[in-house]
Amino acid sequence: MEPRIFNCRLSTLALQVWLFLLRQDSKLTGQQLRRLRRRNQRSKASVVTNSGPVVSITSHGDRLHTVHLVLESIASGSVLPSRLILWVDTQDALTNRSPGLQRLVKRGLEICRTDNYGPHTKYYPYLLSTDSLNSPLVTADDDTLYCSWWLEGLVRSYKKNPTAIICYRAHLMRLASGAIAPYQSWGPCKSTCGSFLNFATGVSGCIYPPSFLNELKLAGAQFLRLCPRADDVWLHVNAVRTGFEILQVWNRPLRFPIVPGSQGSGLFLRNFNLAQNDEQIGNTYTAADISFLESCVAQADPR
Repeated sequence: MEPRIFNCRLSTLALQVWLFLLRQDSKLTGQQLRRLRRRNQRSKASVVTNSGPVVSITSHGDRLHTVHLVLESIASGSVLPSRLILWVDTQDALTNRSPGLQRLVKRGLEICRTDNYGPHTKYYPYLLSTDSLNSPLVTADDDTLYCSWWLEGLVRSYKKNPTAIICYRAHLMRLASGAIAPYQSWGPCKSTCGSFLNFATGVSGCIYPPSFLNELKLAGAQFLRLCPRADDVWLHVNAVRTGFEILQVWNRPLRFPIVPGSQGSGLFLRNFNLAQNDEQIGNTYTAADISFLESCVAQADPR
């Protein structure tokens, strides 16, 4: 049921069809889960190739029992990564792997131990692990089932826009009275044009160019003090400070099916219910950052 939409330019009708299918979430997810379980049990195909970006993901707790399905969804894509890395923060998670993860390791998955950097663990240990940040990095979430064209779509857009940060889902930041407006008041991005006002959300996947990764590494680990539970905030503010616009693949955000039962302790609940996003945004963006974003608003609407 997954359309091979990247063989030609995606039409508005094709996108509407895919969004309709996503709304049939329960049926679609059940079919996809059965297919991924069968593939994980039977396939001996490599999950990596000689070219392509690095794909990095982190998981912990109960999600370690289902993350192999997320990884299998990436490994069954039309484009494969050059490396597929799962970061874990305990020795038990490293050594006592689920059967599904162990099967993926035999096919090329890397499972690496790291300190716990919260949601920043999906990218920060990778920055520390190498001095040669020459490949683009794709981040993914451990509770999302990605479709067969997911990585292909990011890579294709990246090749057309190699100096931008590419995502499938972004918000459009709002500013009010010399400050960043509350997070919940932001609207969806409805453009494929690059902008510093586009705020990428990592849940649907993002691809970062090597030049940005080097800048991000230089920024260090100040996120531990400023926005420890908001990786999207840290990634955006560094994009603003280092001159990397954010570009959404299509003119509307996309979400992919969620692994059933994986949302009980999700960041979404903490950030929205406890208003942690607004608090961490306030901690992170400086007056200079806000002034620059205001100038972007003025350029977008010269009235």
